[in-house]
Amino acid sequence: MKPVQVVFVCFGNACRSQMAEGFARTYGQDVMVARSAGLMPTVMVPRETARAMDEKGIDISGHFPKGLDDILPDQMELAINMSGFPLPGVPRSIVRIWSVEDPMGKKEKVFNRVRDEIEGLVKNLILELRRARAGS
Repeated sequence: MKPVQVVFVCFGNACRSQMAEGFARTYGQDVMVARSAGLMPTVMVPRETARAMDEKGIDISGHFPKGLDDILPDQMELAINMSGFPLPGVPRSIVRIWSVEDPMGKKEKVFNRVRDEIEGLVKNLILELRRARAGS
């Protein structure tokens, strides 16, 4: 079974989706190809996002914000929406919603709490995909 094409989406592709992509690439390469995007991409990934991920031993210093329109349709079998808004042009049938607080502009402890929540959600998704692979 080939890896599932997963896109993690948040509003600016600066915090939540970048964290999710980092965790997915680190822990789940056997079951997914991870990408991230934002509805309104920011100019850069904030230092706080990179620092929070560094604490987990994951380097996202090469990551940069991208728009949802930068993702080709065949690169999206599953879209994880953390933006709080509908995803234009993305079929609802492939969208899952994760309600995760946006840490942008908040204190380091908020970034760390959000990071840890996203890590757990990504790990659960990886386990789900591995179970599906084993069952097929």
